[in-house]
This record gives sequence, structure tokens and C-alpha cells, in this order.
Amino acid sequence: MAKVLLINGSPHPQGCTAEALKEVQRTLESEGIETELIQVGNKNIRGCISCNKCSELGKCVFDNDLVNETAPKFEAASGIVIGSPVYYGSPNGTMLSFLDRLFYSTPFSKHMKVGAAVVSCRRGGNTASFDVLNKYFTISSMPVVSSTYWNQVHGFTAEDVRKDLEGLQTMRNLGRNMAFLIRAIADAKAAYGLPEPERGSFTSFPDGLE
Repeated sequence: MAKVLLINGSPHPQGCTAEALKEVQRTLESEGIETELIQVGNKNIRGCISCNKCSELGKCVFDNDLVNETAPKFEAASGIVIGSPVYYGSPNGTMLSFLDRLFYSTPFSKHMKVGAAVVSCRRGGNTASFDVLNKYFTISSMPVVSSTYWNQVHGFTAEDVRKDLEGLQTMRNLGRNMAFLIRAIADAKAAYGLPEPERGSFTSFPDGLE
């Protein structure tokens, strides 16, 4: 059975972001997709220090938080949903630290895994945060799941989000689209194989010469 990880980057396990993710989760499960919700926003997660030890170890050098624990689950999953509240027009810092290390330190291919971002805010900053989160997918050859509006909910409390009927509708449509895309990719992989990524070039311009 296909499985999707849902990552809650909010420090509030029952807050606004959780309400949005739970709506996606319920929809995925109704479509026959297994899910697991992982709470990271209330954990002490440090940022990447660019030591590059993960290239030797096959995992992040910091082994005392959820990053290395989540990595094998991410590898086994068909898709991932990352959810964050908006802090000063951006995803919150704990979530960004977690994602930087999770995506960079994992040696397995994320090619054609399905990704979706979900954001919540009281009023503004959703689209800017949505853009930041989607870049983890687009640099990793992961198809990005869309919905009938940007994947966002509004509210100051979880109760407010439950009143955001269009936002919750967007989450349900996101879940349906994600389930469809996961099945479609699995069918295409079986019939044709996945597209082969080209990896030969790495442009860094260290000395200005070819």
C-alpha cells in the first residue's frame, strides 16, 4: 500500500496547521493511502552546519533528534506533506532546520516521490511561505501536488480554521489529487519505467574556466 508522511512543523500539535494536515490525512486514508503524522515543531531541532559528514555517514551527523529517525520513513513513502505556520512571512525556523537536514543528508533518490506543502496563518504571508516549502520538492525531482486554490488555511486558532470552509475544501481536494497522482505514477512506472535523470553537469564556476 502507498504511504504518505505528513510533517507538522507547528509547535502546537492541535493548532491551525494540524487542522489542515488532518483534513488532508483523512482524505488520503479515505482514498486507500496509508498515512503517518510526525510532529516536529515542538522539538529541539538544530539547523544544518554544512559539515558534509552525511556524505560519509549516509545520515546526518546530529543523531539526537527526529531527522535521522524520519529519513527511512521518507525513503519508504510514496509522498510527503509538509505543513508550517507562517512566522514573519516565512515557514517557522524549526521546520526549515528539519527540512534542510532531512533533504540534504539523505542519500536516497527522491525522484518522482510526490510532495505537497500546506501553510496556515492568521492573515498574510501564506503564499511566500508556500513558495519556500515547494522548493524542497522542485530541487529534488518531486512532482508537486496542487489543489483548487493555494494549499492554505486561515485562522488564529484551530476553531477558526474549522470555520475556513474553503481552506478545508482545498485540503480535501489536495488529498484527492495526491492520491490520484501517487497511483498514476505507480501505474506509469510499471508500464514505462520512470524518466531517467541526467546527472553529468555541475556548474560552480570555481575559476571561470570550462
